[in-house]
Amino acid sequence: MRAMTYNEYGSPDVLELTEQPVPKVGPGMVLIRVKAAAVNPVDWKVMAGYLDSMLDIDFPVIPGWDVAGIVEAVGVDSPLFQVGDEVISNGRKDYVHGGSFAEFIALPERLVARKPASLNWEQSAGLPLAGLTAFQVLTRLAVGTGDTVLIHGGAGGVGSLGIQIAVARGARVIATSSAANHDFLRALGAEPVAYGGGLTERVRALAPGGVDVVADFVGGVLDTTLAVLAPGGRHASVADGEVVAHGGTWMWVDPAGADLKRLADLVDEHGFSVEVARSFPLDQAADAYRLNMLGHTRGKIVVTP
Repeated sequence: MRAMTYNEYGSPDVLELTEQPVPKVGPGMVLIRVKAAAVNPVDWKVMAGYLDSMLDIDFPVIPGWDVAGIVEAVGVDSPLFQVGDEVISNGRKDYVHGGSFAEFIALPERLVARKPASLNWEQSAGLPLAGLTAFQVLTRLAVGTGDTVLIHGGAGGVGSLGIQIAVARGARVIATSSAANHDFLRALGAEPVAYGGGLTERVRALAPGGVDVVADFVGGVLDTTLAVLAPGGRHASVADGEVVAHGGTWMWVDPAGADLKRLADLVDEHGFSVEVARSFPLDQAADAYRLNMLGHTRGKIVVTP
């Protein structure tokens, strides 16, 4: 099969298109024919070696965790899916090796869920990591009806899905972004505020008594979080471990297929949107990485084998 691989840590220049064996399908696993795979910042951070102290690497690496595709084969004692099922996954395994930037990927059933019927392949590929992150943070924070929620980074992949999840749960949402993305946030159901100097005052103007929940998806905003949080409020971050010292929760996404199923059901029930900024063919995956590394793209960047 065709796959993008790298044999050493480095920049996107280390990626090359190679021929690799089709993955074996063990017990409790499914083989997925990849229709689309999304680029996430963690992908190029792993490739650069930034997470070497946390994750074991087996070179050559096929990068990519997010995937949408069709079940091609099932292993022994794999009752959850059948050949032909349309599925999605955040396919983070116990070590980094066989990822989604290839024609096929083999994954444990526990990491897989059915594809939302309302999303196309590219949109579906952009859902798992970003969507699970938002879903699990807001679930941990027990967001529900009557809550006022501040989302830092509302126009990003995680934040935009977080807005939609919180609104679906009956919460009022205030979200930060640049002024250029305010109409986008309003369309998702949020009240937008510009980030930068004076943010605390702008949030306080909308919620004079403070907000019940803060979800930080960008980092570097702890002072604002603490300044606008109502007494007894809850907060969590996926980007700043210092929240723990201030009563918050520092979270790392769990690729659980059961949570992904619940998220996919929410997507179909409420008509969530997943914005795709651009799609690249497999042999241009390095360019997809470079675009993601700029950090200014609204919407997901996708690779299609």
